[in-house]
Amino acid sequence: MRLKVDWFLLGMLAAVGLAWGWPQVGGKDGPLHPDLLNKLGVALIFFFNGLSLSFASMRAGMLRWPLHLVVQLGTFLIFPLVGLGLLALIGFWLPAAVALGFFFLCALPSTVSSSVALTSAARGNVPAALFNATLSSVIGVFVTPLLLSWWNPGLGEVGGVASVAVGRVMGDLVLWLLLPLVIGQLCRAQLGAWALRHRVGLQRVDRMTILFIIYTSFCDSFLRGVWTGQGWATVGTALVGGGVLFAVVFGLLQLICRTLRFPIEDRIAVVFCGSKKSIAAGVPMAQVIFSGDPRLGLILLPLLIYHPLQLIICGVMAGRWARR
Repeated sequence: MRLKVDWFLLGMLAAVGLAWGWPQVGGKDGPLHPDLLNKLGVALIFFFNGLSLSFASMRAGMLRWPLHLVVQLGTFLIFPLVGLGLLALIGFWLPAAVALGFFFLCALPSTVSSSVALTSAARGNVPAALFNATLSSVIGVFVTPLLLSWWNPGLGEVGGVASVAVGRVMGDLVLWLLLPLVIGQLCRAQLGAWALRHRVGLQRVDRMTILFIIYTSFCDSFLRGVWTGQGWATVGTALVGGGVLFAVVFGLLQLICRTLRFPIEDRIAVVFCGSKKSIAAGVPMAQVIFSGDPRLGLILLPLLIYHPLQLIICGVMAGRWARR
């Protein structure tokens, strides 16, 4: 069997490598002006998401409310609780910024495209997966910063960065994420068919924008010496923590589905939507929530590790379920 390498995963490694080699170019005061370009990129990503989301196609899955409840509670309640337990066990081995990144990962919404694609590949309940993945993205705009504020009211004080005001963060998220999403949805009548024809190209623009944000985030971290003294032990601990986090949440969702006697198609939708976290939403959200924080590269580390991990494991599981 030939192993297909995802260019986006290689791109993430390349973005970090470029930031290490040429941090001045993408730094805060560099020629790329990341403060402005990152926000415009975030808005562009969510505008394209608005063009691509068809709420009409989700109606068939809307009536399965027990399934929706399990997915959303898994995403925004079970994940943070498991994350808190994990941080209680390994948090003292991690820098404060990486620990913050772990809880940020747990507070993020689910993915949309990969959750639906994996559910389809595994012959699961695709309409329910589409409904929940989309609902999760909208809920996350409001719930993610609230969870972070609850966990750490003094968010951002380490390193001389001013404390984040939840109201300002919510305003920025609405301006740069929710508003472009709504505008994209309103433009579906005029541009929806065009977006469908060019969905591959739009996805590439999304991913390139995310890579640019990752590059500029790590540039500031390298310029300010945030990574000084951080060795492979930090990366290894984050990798083990991400694997344990996925395994526990995946197992709990499976157990809940069996207890509620969900059919196999619904179980597939629940575990793929409820166990995955969105890097497409997470990186732009981090750019807004932690704007100006030089530790952003460290904060993003758990998400950058969890993203390929969840795709590999869920891809294997989708193949097994598809052969049932």
